[in-house]
Amino acid sequence: MVRGPTEDVLRFVAHHLELGADFMYVYMDEPNRRTFRALRMHPKVRVRNCDDAFWEKRGRARPEKHQVRQSVHATFAYRNTRLDWLTHIDVDEFLWPAAPISDVLRDVPDTVPAVRVRPLEALAGGDDLYKAHIPHGPNRESLVETIYPNYGAFVMGGFLSHVQGKLFVRTGLKNLSIRIHNLFQNKVLLPCKYELPQIDLCHRHAPDWDHWIAHYQFRMDRGSYQAGMAPNVPREQGGLSKNELLNWIEAEQGMVGLRAFYNEMSGADAEVRANLERHGLLRHRPLNLDEKLQKHFPGSC
Repeated sequence: MVRGPTEDVLRFVAHHLELGADFMYVYMDEPNRRTFRALRMHPKVRVRNCDDAFWEKRGRARPEKHQVRQSVHATFAYRNTRLDWLTHIDVDEFLWPAAPISDVLRDVPDTVPAVRVRPLEALAGGDDLYKAHIPHGPNRESLVETIYPNYGAFVMGGFLSHVQGKLFVRTGLKNLSIRIHNLFQNKVLLPCKYELPQIDLCHRHAPDWDHWIAHYQFRMDRGSYQAGMAPNVPREQGGLSKNELLNWIEAEQGMVGLRAFYNEMSGADAEVRANLERHGLLRHRPLNLDEKLQKHFPGSC
């Protein structure tokens, strides 16, 4: 499900077509004629405008929460695809495989219904650098606090956004329902513990301050920083959710405090970046999105 500038959507689609995606299902959460026309012309893309007529045809009202709309679209695509595998990712996420994805999936045991790819998170600065996912383990919390001395204790894995990653789901399974990070079968959570370290998910959640602060209030109200999320550590150990943490920073320090938080957690701070490099957690992932855009959608932008 996508929204936003045509260039962003087409870069996302072009990148994954370049990787060898056999087909892409794009659900436009808000009308955009320019985007729709460009995508409709591509033989490997099925694009739908999710307007009132779309939801009426689905026989239901448009869900208020965007997370629910995402799940509805992903589940519908899954139940109506002829592909062998399907993944649901966002417009600011870009797969980066060490080997062709089709080859990697071909080697997954037949008994495994879904596989997880873990995220990298873009650093501030636009230089194609990302911080690596730190796997869960007994030393993760202390490492994160070493890298991010002020706020690391409150932020899961040192990531501004999710650490769960996304799933590739084997098609043909019955009564399956896809969520953003998880999978349900017969309304029961399906454990998805098989991981693909050969594939990174480059997440451009907050590539610069202007982008982060422009999305800040939406994320606080309805998105990944909303109230009700679990804290990083148990509350009896001083844990806070991102919503609680950011509300506290904003109340005490205002915009200056939010900027300091962003600089630390995004790696804009030189000391934090040096810490990441010292611990082997920097990754260079040049996406070359403009080249792919011109190749797959020439003249569209």
